Amino acid sequence: MSDTTTPIPAGAPTPRGTVEHGPEGAELVLTRTFRAPAADVWASLTEPDRLSRWIGYWEGDPSTGAVQFYMTAEGDDPDPEEYRITRCEPPHRFAGVTSTGDDAWHLSFDLDEEDGVTTLTFRQVLGPGDDARNIGPGWEYYLDRLVAVREGRDATTVPWEPYLATLADHYGRASDAV
Repeated sequence: MSDTTTPIPAGAPTPRGTVEHGPEGAELVLTRTFRAPAADVWASLTEPDRLSRWIGYWEGDPSTGAVQFYMTAEGDDPDPEEYRITRCEPPHRFAGVTSTGDDAWHLSFDLDEEDGVTTLTFRQVLGPGDDARNIGPGWEYYLDRLVAVREGRDATTVPWEPYLATLADHYGRASDAV
């Protein structure tokens, strides 16, 4: 029997996520750890000026339950995506549904702090048409951009190309196992 696992080249991103069975079906689950209070990490994930440093920004009034999100990490003039907020418990729990056209993504994150260290657990429900081989590497990339910014580096120092090339197989196998 041969090993069908493709080795990850030195210096390439390491897969840190899994695909698990959640209450709504398969969920992509990724974690990152920060030596910072949960409130500070929360600000990096929710305040438009801090969010814009690594992925994009939102406009609108979140108290209405929806905002428009602009994913600037993928271009300078993005179309807005509606983002419906379904849970918001600062600084620990957030969930929402973002949609573009007929596609909807159910996203959430939890922040758990212990002794000044905060663990971010990010989840995305994988719908019938969602391909973990693409989505998993994408979120690894974005969360590593967040890590870079929090470490004082520019998010553009994180190159996209190695993520899809080295992590797609990991997420394909993880998704097949659920």
